[in-house]
Amino acid sequence: MAGTLSAKQIKFIKSLSQKKFRDEYSLFVVEGEKLVNEALASDYNVREVYRISEIGENCMSRISSLSSPSPALAVIEKKDWSSFSLSSTLDSSLNRSDFLCLGLDGISDPGNMGTIIRTADWFGLDYIFANEGSVEIYNPKCIQATMGAIFRKKIIYTNLGEVADAFAMRKLPVWGTLLDGENIYSKIDKAPKRGLIVMGNESNGISMELRARITDKILIPTYPQDAVSSESLNVATATAIVCALFRKTV
Repeated sequence: MAGTLSAKQIKFIKSLSQKKFRDEYSLFVVEGEKLVNEALASDYNVREVYRISEIGENCMSRISSLSSPSPALAVIEKKDWSSFSLSSTLDSSLNRSDFLCLGLDGISDPGNMGTIIRTADWFGLDYIFANEGSVEIYNPKCIQATMGAIFRKKIIYTNLGEVADAFAMRKLPVWGTLLDGENIYSKIDKAPKRGLIVMGNESNGISMELRARITDKILIPTYPQDAVSSESLNVATATAIVCALFRKTV
């Protein structure tokens, strides 16, 4: 889009750095050549692309939320998952031995959320379900941390209790990392590597409501197991470890 932008356009684009306006207009912004190209190659609807070579550095600085203006910025429509059917999705996946999803319970840090999405992309998880208490995936820090994975993963905000119940009803395991869980290294070798993996809030872990729905409790032990160590693992790190073990094929 060549030429300078009007004050009204600049104000509108800049407003999308705030969640209330992203919600109002169902739009979000990505910055950087990689993210813009990932968006253009995806099935997201890209409304506008602005390049510094076309609108100038000064104009790009005024619409950018980064400390230094990026070469490219895009305004994109949010995904609409209102027609998504959990029941039909699960029913069609019952015969798959590798059907694996994430349930995110109150993930609050956008960097963690973005890294988890990137991890889920790397390990080929089918869906990411997040409750409304989790940080918004269109938060700029979250988008940057996904490194483009946000455009490849199906991420749905919903009631996690209902999701867990739907999995359990179909005899699909609902996994959860808990202090009273079984050592994941021994557990994973004798259990089906599919189902729903629930990861909890950075400070409080999995909520009591969801703990009651966990069918398979797992624990990532310290090494050695009786060693004095950190109180807990970062949730994004823990997610990566769990996903890697579930996808282990040898």
